[in-house]
Amino acid sequence: MKNEFLLRLSLLKGVGTFGKQRIYQFAKKHQRWQFDSFEIRLLAQTTKPNDWNEWTADRLYEIKKNHRYLTIEDKEYPESLRHVPTPPLVLFYKGDLTLLNQEHLAIVGAREATDYGYHVIQKLMPELVKRGFVIVSGLAKGIDSFAHQFAISNQGKTIGVVGTGLDICYPKASGNLQIEMSRQHLVLSEYPNGTSPAKFHFPMRNRIIAGLSSGVLVIEAKKRSGSLITAQQALDYGKDVFAVPGSILNERSSGCHQLIQDGAICVEKPQDILDSYDLWNKIH
Repeated sequence: MKNEFLLRLSLLKGVGTFGKQRIYQFAKKHQRWQFDSFEIRLLAQTTKPNDWNEWTADRLYEIKKNHRYLTIEDKEYPESLRHVPTPPLVLFYKGDLTLLNQEHLAIVGAREATDYGYHVIQKLMPELVKRGFVIVSGLAKGIDSFAHQFAISNQGKTIGVVGTGLDICYPKASGNLQIEMSRQHLVLSEYPNGTSPAKFHFPMRNRIIAGLSSGVLVIEAKKRSGSLITAQQALDYGKDVFAVPGSILNERSSGCHQLIQDGAICVEKPQDILDSYDLWNKIH
């Protein structure tokens, strides 16, 4: 009953993320897992109509039949994600769920990455994989895809977090990579099958990347970019942020330089990450 309630709540339209979090916290506190649509509106503090009553047992059965998923109440749910302000109530997944129990490092950066970004990842990845990091990124073109691909080619493991249903490959250029990761690694989403990409999905996706990882490494990012949103979320969650410097003549490095000026750890070699990570673990 608890997991079915959480699945239903995660699929609910007409209530935002914070409203769903309020409903979940109330249900958990009172160990009550049955509500009607009027109570849902009251708890969400909204007058908007919602589709709570449309999620019948038959509709939920279809979702359960066609998806593998974790709820925030499952013991396999990643502990680090429980502590972000609005954790996903449900994670749909394809692949190896045991990867959630390992050490995670996020790598994010420009979609229009240059050869410099490619070679930076090529240089850093062998030691990061050897150290035991599972590499987390967003399966976007550019730095994200490079990070996944180099993790795999160095016999490491990787997790992709997407802003669509798991039956959709976006961008299409990442399709073969996403299919391979769904079989041999892990792909996560908080959206059910059939969910198309939408602009607001990607900042939400980024909070999962930041929340799941112990640190976030930024390679080639402009001052206004999704990568900097991820880095800021990581800082808000108390995670380490690493940034690779680049040319002052290339605007793709301006965001990384801003992060370094703001206190991010400057990365020139793998050891810059490994030293900080070991120190972070000792403190915590």
